[in-house]
Amino acid sequence: MAITAKDVQALRQATGVGMMDAKKALEANGGDMAAATKWLRVQGLASAAKRAGREAGEGAVAAVRDGNAAAIVEMRCETDFVAKSEEFVSLVDEIAAKVAAEGEDAVGAFADRVESLLTTLKENISIGRVVRLQAGEGEVVETYVHQQSGRGVIGVAVVVRGSSAEVAHDVAVHIASERPIYLRREDVPEVDVAAERATVEEISRNEGKPEAVLPKIIEGRLNGWFKERVLLEQPYVKDDKQTIAQFLGAASIVAYALVVVGV
Repeated sequence: MAITAKDVQALRQATGVGMMDAKKALEANGGDMAAATKWLRVQGLASAAKRAGREAGEGAVAAVRDGNAAAIVEMRCETDFVAKSEEFVSLVDEIAAKVAAEGEDAVGAFADRVESLLTTLKENISIGRVVRLQAGEGEVVETYVHQQSGRGVIGVAVVVRGSSAEVAHDVAVHIASERPIYLRREDVPEVDVAAERATVEEISRNEGKPEAVLPKIIEGRLNGWFKERVLLEQPYVKDDKQTIAQFLGAASIVAYALVVVGV
């Protein structure tokens, strides 16, 4: 009996399993829906599907550099007990290495192993964010992973032009510590800037600040707001007397990625 996409979709809706598992179940049972449903239960996949609705707020992150490319991969689960288990951590490390070497689409090769881990560990487990950065000519890429309880919880990758791997690594450490949202001021959405400007103006007026100095006070507070969010304007974590832009000097940051487990 030919298995159609409609059959696969119907079984997915009935059991909550993934597309590949639904297709596999139907193929193993000649397209018989009832038999395929029973087969999924026997395999432990139907019960695993029920877990898919549970919140996966824990997990582990890996950041791997491979030549001029770097990848960050997050894998999510429900508890820190599972997140720091050897099989969980080793799998996310392996996925990140594959993505760094081959590209983001490489995660597809791990679908069966993630599904198997879900069944074995009896938690809602899934691949979360996947990022890959590549350095061009005259650029270096570096990574940093902040470890906690034997697993990575913060992963950073950064591409720097016109400087050394050591400088790029220092910037990555800073990013992990200060968690910027944007690279440069121009990247902040205008609607957010306008809203913050209106807020600090209202605060300043409510404080009874003199009208003559009001523009200066508003700009000062707005600059402080930017410093919290914009990487190049943040005080460098190892020397807060200079900003990241000043630390870099003639060098520049091409791109960066930051992944924090559960955020």
